[in-house]
Order: sequence, then C-alpha cells, then structure tokens
Amino acid sequence: MILQPVKAQDLLTLDEAIQIGLEQNYGVQLSQNRAEVAENNRTFGNAGFFPQLDLSATHSESVEDSDFEAGGESESTTGARSSFSSAGLNAEWTIFDGLRMFRTYDRLGELQQISDQELRLEMELLVANIIQSYYNISRISEQVNVLQNSVDVSQERVDIEEAKVDIGSGSEVELLQAKSDLNADRSAVLREINRLDEAKISLNELLSRSAVTDFTVREDIPINRQLMREELHQQMMAENSELLIARTGETVADLELQEIRGERYPEIILSSGYTYDRSETAGGFIRFNETTGLSVGITARVNIFDGFNTNRRVQNAKINRKNSRIEAEQRELSLDSEFMKLYRTYTNSINLVDLEEDNLSNAEETLDIALERFRLGTISALELREAQRTFLTAESRLIEAKFEAKQAETELLRLSGDLQSIAMD
Repeated sequence: MILQPVKAQDLLTLDEAIQIGLEQNYGVQLSQNRAEVAENNRTFGNAGFFPQLDLSATHSESVEDSDFEAGGESESTTGARSSFSSAGLNAEWTIFDGLRMFRTYDRLGELQQISDQELRLEMELLVANIIQSYYNISRISEQVNVLQNSVDVSQERVDIEEAKVDIGSGSEVELLQAKSDLNADRSAVLREINRLDEAKISLNELLSRSAVTDFTVREDIPINRQLMREELHQQMMAENSELLIARTGETVADLELQEIRGERYPEIILSSGYTYDRSETAGGFIRFNETTGLSVGITARVNIFDGFNTNRRVQNAKINRKNSRIEAEQRELSLDSEFMKLYRTYTNSINLVDLEEDNLSNAEETLDIALERFRLGTISALELREAQRTFLTAESRLIEAKFEAKQAETELLRLSGDLQSIAMD
C-alpha cells in the first residue's frame, strides 16, 4: 500500500517515521506472512499425531456377453447389463513411530520460533535504517543551514565591497572576487539541497510511501552518552536476534537427527474400515450380490535393511548439527568483534563531539571578530574568507561527529535488541 502524499513540509518525527515504516514496509509485511505460515505449520496434525480418514466411492456399468454351465445346465446371455457400486470409509492411525511425531512437533515449534526471530530481525534492521536515514536528513539539513549562513556572510561582504566602490575607496577586483565567492557558496547550498532531496526519497522508500511526499525533520541530532559497554554486551549475548536464530538452528538440527533415528524403531498402525459393495448383473449364475462389513486391524512394521540409507542420513544429520553449532559460535564471535568496534567508534565520536563543539565556539568568535574588522577595513577580504572557511569547516565537522556518534549508538542498541530506547522525539 502506498500512502497518500502529505502536505508539503509537514514535520515528521522519528516516532512517526518508525510507526509508518513498521506498518507499511514491504519487507516487514513479507516477514510477517512467513511467520504466519510457520505458525500455521505447527499443528499436531502436521506432526502426524492424528489419524487419517478417507472416504471412497465407485460406480461402474458394463454390457457383457457370457456363457456358463452349472448343475449340468448351460446358459448363455447376450448384452447383459451389469452394475457395480462400492463405498468405503477407512481410517489409519499411527500410534507409535519411534517418537518421531513428538520430535517433528518440537521441530515445527522451533521453526516457528526462528520465523518469529527473523521477523524481529527484519523489524530491527528496518528501525535502524529509518533512524539512520532520519538523522542523515537532519545532518544534511543542518549542513544546508551552515552553508546558508556562509552565503549570508558572503552577501554582507559583497554589500561592504559595493559600498566601498560607491564612495571610491574600494576595488572592482575585490568586489568581483566577493561576488565569485558568493556564487560559490550559493552553488554549495544548491548541491546540499539536492542531497537533502535524495535523502528524503530514500526515507520515503523505507516507509513504503510516495517518493514525492515532502516533509521536514527535527534538525538536532541527540546523543545518548550513557551507554555502558558491559551492560550492552551482556544484553547482546542474551537478546541479539541473529544469535538467537543461530542457537535455535542448533536445536532444529538436533531434532532432525532424532527424527531420523526414530526410523530405526518399529512403527505400529491401527486401521479400521467400513465397506459397502453392491453388484447386479442380467447374466450369470449370481444376479445380485450386496455386502457390508466392518474391519479392524493392527500393523507393525520395522525397517530391517534399506541399503544403509538411514545410517547415511544419521551421519549427515550429525554433521549438520555440528555445522549449526559452528555457525552459532562463529556468529557469536563476529558479533563480539562488531560490538567492540562500534563501542570504540561510539566513545571516540563522543570525544570528537566535545572537541568540535569547543572548536566551533572559537571559530564562531573568530568569524564575528573578522567580520567586524572587515567592516572597519582593518583586515583584508582574504583574511575574512579564511575565517569564514574555518567556521564552516568547524561546524561541518561537528555535524559529522554527531552523526557518526548517532550511527554507532543506533547499531549498538540494535545489536543489543534495545532500539526502542533511541526514539527521543
């Protein structure tokens, strides 16, 4: 379903974006359907607990020529019409199959759990992508404002140079250079606005809504400085969706091995049936026959030899179980390494934010002083431009440091299964 475009420049909060994404995203919808299929498959009937009941019915007509002799007398018929009707109700119930039905039911339960965990993983990945996409728009929006501020400073510089030329104390060359710098700043704004439009389209795609839907976001990028490494790491080892899927896969592999081993045990089947047969013929010794009957039976069978196929399947199942264990251990090690890298990035980014905030304060003060001195004519346009660039670079670095810290924070919380705490709108 594609949502109708909202009014231009409506404010979209992070909570709203996440809610829309979870409701509308196509990937989540597909995962929900797969989870529903897995839930439907987990039944006692699918595991083989219930009896199987079949109803059958047959009716046939025939025309035959016949010759027969009975009691010393012979008789022949031509074109004798015959009919045959039959109906039956048959039931079979496997009451013992080496406990395979129990293992099958358990395995179906584990598969359902895997589907639920995969749905959770899909939702976590979507929420993480929405958060990063949302704050990427915030980052670019802030960058547009920074560049626009630079345009304002450049415009003031042009105004000052024009005033100097008007009173005869300025230089045409300085005025032309000021106008060139102003155009360069305006060009940078236009390029950043194009990046902003592309970022909005990407977020709209995650939300499964029209690409032309316009909106604004909150430009501030909040950072949680209280993430504790040991607490997050323990939570990740207990709650991470990918790790839970891998561990559940071990259980599934073990249950599959037990199912195959169950084939070595005898299978006991109870059977019962009710039949009705009726035949009529215009020729022959017996012209009419009708029978009804109830039957009950028990069958026991055991596989004595199947070309060692059961042994082969048992060996392969053991290997699959071993591989599942290896994959779980591998995923645990991979997640541990990823976590340590992300936490290091997180702490370094917070330190950078503190440093860049101090640098920005100095650069902002320097620019204010330079602009005032330029108005008074005590510094050159080149010195003003350098102060302007320093301020622009400092503010851009601060925005990037905040965004990198938010990215690391988002991934750390995703790995630990605690993304719900990041929506701070």
